[in-house]
Amino acid sequence: MIRVLVVDDQILIRAGLVALLQAAPGIEVVGEAEDGERAVARAADTRPDVILMDIRMPGLDGTAATERILAQAVDPLPRVLVLTTFDLDEYVYAALRAGASGFLLKDTGPERLIEAVGAVARGDMLFAPSVTRRLIEAYVHRADPVPDAPAALDALTAREREVLRLTARGLSNTEIAELLFISEATVKTHLNRTMSKLALDSRAQAVVVAYETGLVVPGGPAPTAQA
Repeated sequence: MIRVLVVDDQILIRAGLVALLQAAPGIEVVGEAEDGERAVARAADTRPDVILMDIRMPGLDGTAATERILAQAVDPLPRVLVLTTFDLDEYVYAALRAGASGFLLKDTGPERLIEAVGAVARGDMLFAPSVTRRLIEAYVHRADPVPDAPAALDALTAREREVLRLTARGLSNTEIAELLFISEATVKTHLNRTMSKLALDSRAQAVVVAYETGLVVPGGPAPTAQA
């Protein structure tokens, strides 16, 4: 059973999300919150698996609430799925850097939303197509150069870098395992070690680091295994 906390400052939207999720098999809504401060408190009380987090809220916004929740949580950390009516870049970046595992717009269909909850609960990351496009375009047009051998990645082994590179290119654990001729469990181990070494809280943050350090270049060649 996936335990979900719903956070949104608009009562009708919040009630609709709760009703939708409660009717879905395998999902239990363990709490609601109308703002970031309440979300932090409810997350500590209920220890949900997934948090549906609104971004724009009075007082403590969704980004700050996400940072505080993940900083205070004990393992296993909750997965934060951001829901918003805005797909502006600053919200995408802020949510990812805060540790969010996914980013969907509020016009997402009910079935897609339920699938997204299941996906982030399993440890996958999930983004609305428009968000992915805007994220990639921003890196394509960035003005700042990136180093050829980022110091931030020096702590990683060659295999950990390769798994990170393929993850950032959008491959699933299964696809990475097949490409590198290793098990899915080994892929997860490499990713976990990578996130630990880089002090990251989520797979999504690892992807951001891969782009920011130049390990992955938008528009580059299709993923292939490296010797």
